[in-house]
Amino acid sequence: MAHWVIVPAAGIGARMGSITPKQYLPLGGQTVLGQTLHRLASLPGLSRIVVALHPEDHFWPELELPAGVSVSACEGGSQRSQSVLNALQSLQDEAGDDDWVLVHDAVRPCVRVAEIATLLRDIAGHPCGGLLAVPVSSTLKRRDEAGNVAATLPRENVWQAATPQAFRAGLLRHALESALLRGAEITDEAAALELVGYSPRLVRGSADNIKITYPEDLDLAELILAAQQRETARAAD
Repeated sequence: MAHWVIVPAAGIGARMGSITPKQYLPLGGQTVLGQTLHRLASLPGLSRIVVALHPEDHFWPELELPAGVSVSACEGGSQRSQSVLNALQSLQDEAGDDDWVLVHDAVRPCVRVAEIATLLRDIAGHPCGGLLAVPVSSTLKRRDEAGNVAATLPRENVWQAATPQAFRAGLLRHALESALLRGAEITDEAAALELVGYSPRLVRGSADNIKITYPEDLDLAELILAAQQRETARAAD
């Protein structure tokens, strides 16, 4: 079964406090997006990576793309769901409805290829697909309007969603179109599948698959990438 990767990268990263979109900030000798694409490109059996870009993105032409895999770009939308749908539509003549489509955040450069392979194995017989996620370990608080603690929330069976999230191409397209028609605010692809009645599988991933959101996350990503490189070198010895 073919599988494809979509990387929504049309955001401007306002919370980073940088003029440069966070996906183009420097990281480990490349950019954040460059690191992410090179990591994804090492996934065996990959058909293509499609990156959804902001209409005025002028950084993309300068990006060093990974060799040995097809990488194309399409215009993104104002919402993540529209960006992913645009990318799906750009693949409509190539990707079959039953092919797996993996959607991965542009700013998760530390994802482990072995965990993506585990995700694909675990969802092989699932009716819709699933996502990498991590069980919540910290105590959860709900805040009131004044900024004070309103309640302590139970964390049993609560997981923090990550990416990639992998779903059948036809089903994902239908779910995203339905969400957009309803005007539903969805922050990930799994939520769109839930809206049309599916229950995606949670596949445990590593906590080091961080999403770069704030300036301090860049330093943490540098440390994680260096640690992963040392781990790979030890395994090769």
